[in-house]
Amino acid sequence: MKQKRRYLSIKCLIALLVLWFSAAPGRATEVSAEPGDSLRISLLTCAAGDEIYSLFGHTAIRCENLTRGTDVVYNYGIFDFSSGGFVLRFALGETDYRLDREPTDYFNYAYYYHGRDVWKQTLNLTQEEKLRLIGLLEENFRPENRVYRYNFFYDNCSTRPRDKVEEAVQGSVDYGADMDAATDTTFRDLIDQYSQGHPWSRLAMNLCLGSEADKPINRRTQMFVPFCLKDYFSHAQITDSAGHTRPLVANEGLMLKALEKSPAHDSLPSPELWAWLVFGMTALLTYYGLRRRKSFWVFDAVLFTTAGLAGCILAFLVFLSQHPCMSPNYLLFVFHPLHLLCLPWVIYDERKQRCNLYLGANVLVLTLFMAFWALIPQEFPLTVVPLALSLYIRSIGNLLLAKRKQQ
Repeated sequence: MKQKRRYLSIKCLIALLVLWFSAAPGRATEVSAEPGDSLRISLLTCAAGDEIYSLFGHTAIRCENLTRGTDVVYNYGIFDFSSGGFVLRFALGETDYRLDREPTDYFNYAYYYHGRDVWKQTLNLTQEEKLRLIGLLEENFRPENRVYRYNFFYDNCSTRPRDKVEEAVQGSVDYGADMDAATDTTFRDLIDQYSQGHPWSRLAMNLCLGSEADKPINRRTQMFVPFCLKDYFSHAQITDSAGHTRPLVANEGLMLKALEKSPAHDSLPSPELWAWLVFGMTALLTYYGLRRRKSFWVFDAVLFTTAGLAGCILAFLVFLSQHPCMSPNYLLFVFHPLHLLCLPWVIYDERKQRCNLYLGANVLVLTLFMAFWALIPQEFPLTVVPLALSLYIRSIGNLLLAKRKQQ
């Protein structure tokens, strides 16, 4: 197996060198088109990757000038992860992406190497529409225009190509349905659908998304997912000013079959299993502590510190982030910064086996949260249940322990 992987790595390195020299100065990458040129423009949809930012796939536009021998891809999904403060800016919703233009060979190699197939939909545009689309993309590629403020739901690598195609069309694009009418689908539904097989990433996104993510969205908004855009393009019609219609897509199919890689297996147990293990340990320690009148303050310090840190992240996203659908987030009733801020007071009283007002308030809040769970306008991951119960029974256990000492 190791020999096979080494062979594939060497093979890919050789392929990269070949592509590098084939796209060197002798090969034109600049795009220019004249009315008489033979042009072909396609929407590219790339399969999902393993990283959290690639779980939903990717969209790009390929422009081929068969007359001049140029073949490039316009890619709105470029970002610099190593840039200073990237994680903080991403959390704040202040991430800048940019439009890139690269030879199609480079684009294909990257997705081939990472095991991600690419589908092509050749657009059924007139020559004038093709020239207009190339002009729009080139204008957008100018240094002063290529950087844009990224928004995962409303302005991303999928919505931008859609908007440019619609802008280039002489007439209108009819997707065969009322695109502005609300559906039964929510942002959270699509997040769950496209993060299958990645339980920890799914949990992280579900914890961060607030109640706004559970409101129905229309079909046009669903196009933030590249494969939703691909499906709608497949059935779309162009209606010109004279009322004549033609399909938006002339033909489609698999453009690139990627390098087959061993499927990634998550070695960690599922979040649900971990959460129930924590609950089981919490219940056993609480029972034992009440029987022996013993405090497990170290365990509580770890449990409430973890919940408090999670609460700090949620509070940051709710009150400071510009990302849509982060606020309000009713999980702040379970995980909040007060767990961390009040921890020294809680631990001090716990070691003295005295009643703590904060633990009493926490029991009340969690009781109300669980009692009105079904009425809260937010869908919570089931992993929250054992974690909330762990905080609940530790709070009650310590109150009971303090009460027994007073008797």
